[in-house]
Amino acid sequence: MPSLSEETKGRIDHLEPGSVIGIVGGGQLGRMMALSARCHGFRIGVLDPTPDAPAAQVADFQETADYGDLEALKRLAERSDVLTYEFENVDADALDQVRDRVAIPQGTDLLRVTQDRVHEKTFINRHGIDTAPWRQVDSLDQLDAALKELGMPAVLKTRTGGYDGHGQAVLRTNEDLQALQARMKGRDFPPSVLEGFVDFAFEASILVSGNGKDYVTFPMVRNEHRHNILHMTLAPAKVDPGMADRARDMALTLADGFKLAGTLALELFVMPDGGLVVNELAPRPHNSGHYTIEACSMDQFDAHVRGIAGWPLPNPRLLSPAVMVNVLGQHVAPVRKLLGEHPEWFLHDYGKAEVRTDRKMGHLTVLTDDPEQTAQDLEATGCWSDPD
Repeated sequence: MPSLSEETKGRIDHLEPGSVIGIVGGGQLGRMMALSARCHGFRIGVLDPTPDAPAAQVADFQETADYGDLEALKRLAERSDVLTYEFENVDADALDQVRDRVAIPQGTDLLRVTQDRVHEKTFINRHGIDTAPWRQVDSLDQLDAALKELGMPAVLKTRTGGYDGHGQAVLRTNEDLQALQARMKGRDFPPSVLEGFVDFAFEASILVSGNGKDYVTFPMVRNEHRHNILHMTLAPAKVDPGMADRARDMALTLADGFKLAGTLALELFVMPDGGLVVNELAPRPHNSGHYTIEACSMDQFDAHVRGIAGWPLPNPRLLSPAVMVNVLGQHVAPVRKLLGEHPEWFLHDYGKAEVRTDRKMGHLTVLTDDPEQTAQDLEATGCWSDPD
């Protein structure tokens, strides 16, 4: 596992307005990051292979190239004062090769830990925080041994890559295992992690942001997923103060372990007995934090920008409970049809050119005194009733 010895390299003491922030990745997180940076007086460059990417639409310039294109990354670095990234599948080695040209306050060790599930779970466990029981698995024989220890059901995940359910296989029965063995016959077994199945009460998350030395947290929220994609977030999570405090302590512990600059998300399982288990980490702003744009005194993107710029971070305050719901490709038409009837909907359109099923095209947030009732009201519109 990376030692984190280089984690503070590239920290910024105070980035002046007018400086250029280069963003590796031009999707919706980069777009909202860029909009926040604009409000703080910064200029923006983006590296993304898609012409007129969502983030590039609100940036000063775009390097249109693959993320692994070192020459393009060097050009972005030379035109920027600080580099950040909007997703974790970035080439850490490539970033290391431009650290003599530009500051990267988040560092690359944070990437290396969160890109590799073995490193990530090891880091979390070493800081005294629970994860699902897990074993490193690099062959079918090791899988068999791990299943004997952890039992079924279990979830097999590739060590690297994978998101929204990709790169995963749920093993519930011997038939599932046999089907996996048949698929892998004659093929190299990908380095993987086997996780024991967690019978959780519900899913939650918490965001923490830092400037490399000071850290603040956002409220713990409750999440609902559909088809392994985040569907809805209710803020705050309806939990007792003790659980919220424990989630906050976990977030602050990991932030300090990373000497975090920017925003980090902890995806959590809330257990029936009140325990908390960390499922995954995201070294960037997170889908479940979009509600903060309308509902908090400082949103997750503001906190990220202030953190990588070395600015002080005020403690965010929840100004109103809220519900955030994703707008996927199949939801775009019905949402647009009803938008005029719902002035309480704060819609964010990501500016993506192609509408596709299950593609995140935007989100909307509703401020409310009763998140549970508002969630029901949103579902009752039929906008999120996927066709059979």
